[in-house]
Amino acid sequence: MGSKERERYFVFMDYDPEYERIRNDRTKRGAYELDMYLSRKHDELLANTLAHGSYKKTISLIIVDGFAVEITEDQANALRSTNGVRVVEKNQEFPN
Repeated sequence: MGSKERERYFVFMDYDPEYERIRNDRTKRGAYELDMYLSRKHDELLANTLAHGSYKKTISLIIVDGFAVEITEDQANALRSTNGVRVVEKNQEFPN
């Protein structure tokens, strides 16, 4: 059984042709559309996988199809087995 303490994890998604199509539009409109598409996609994945209020998404990444989220180890394991998720990695902070 994993820790119940929430920590930051990075979640990276499987190949998505719609992401690639939108990402190739280098206009200001394309950048906005990509941001909205990914934010909605990531929010829906979390809402369909984890209990409402049990996580905190901190950012959607646009350079890669991924996001950062504060979750427990058990929730990270649940995301790892979710269709469309490629990698779930715990953030590692190194001392200065």
